[in-house]
Amino acid sequence: ATIHNLEQEKEKVGLAEREKLNFLRAASHELKTPVTELNVTLENMILCIGEYNDYETYLPKCKEITEQLGIMIKDILNTSRLQMGVSNEKSEEFVLQEFILEICEPYKLIAQTRDIQFHTFISGKTVVLAPVQLLKKAISNILSNAVNYTSAGKNIFVKFHSDVLTVNNECTPLSDEQLQHIFEPFYRPDYSRNQNTGGNGFGLYIVEMILRKLKLYYKFTPLDNNDGMSFTIQF
Repeated sequence: ATIHNLEQEKEKVGLAEREKLNFLRAASHELKTPVTELNVTLENMILCIGEYNDYETYLPKCKEITEQLGIMIKDILNTSRLQMGVSNEKSEEFVLQEFILEICEPYKLIAQTRDIQFHTFISGKTVVLAPVQLLKKAISNILSNAVNYTSAGKNIFVKFHSDVLTVNNECTPLSDEQLQHIFEPFYRPDYSRNQNTGGNGFGLYIVEMILRKLKLYYKFTPLDNNDGMSFTIQF
């Protein structure tokens, strides 16, 4: 039995190392494009090639690229720190329903400013033992994703019943192809790739990383009526 346990631990370590390596590869690939663009633009400006003589246009463009790089690097570092923190944070005992309602508050306010209806249906009193900050990060990212991809006039429904948390939002449902990649770092659906709707695509990658660590069952699927998406966590 001890040998079996050692093999399981080795397998877990190997999987964690592969995930870190894949993350670093994805980060390197993602950073390459803006770095190359910045380098080419500056080189053409130095050589005074054609339209690149127009410093008033291209200096602000360079600043915009460096700001984008700064945001990406910050997100990469924060995600790397979180990967280490996943193994280190101690568990605490708390009431899950009160915890979820508290996390919902800021996203409810954001939704109101965007003319999105944010509904909560939370019942029961479930006491859990879990790492507070990690679970808060996972649920926050799910709610942020729901708010960012819901249009004005639409609805978000947060429900907790029988130890199941469900976050439904009315939006364009993801295709099967998109769902295959949605938990990958840096991945963002083709129809929405700007900084106002989801940053650099770390949100759901972090959610999956945390929920796997906590051994919580989860799924992210289109709604039955095909007018939105549903994220479910079983506690």
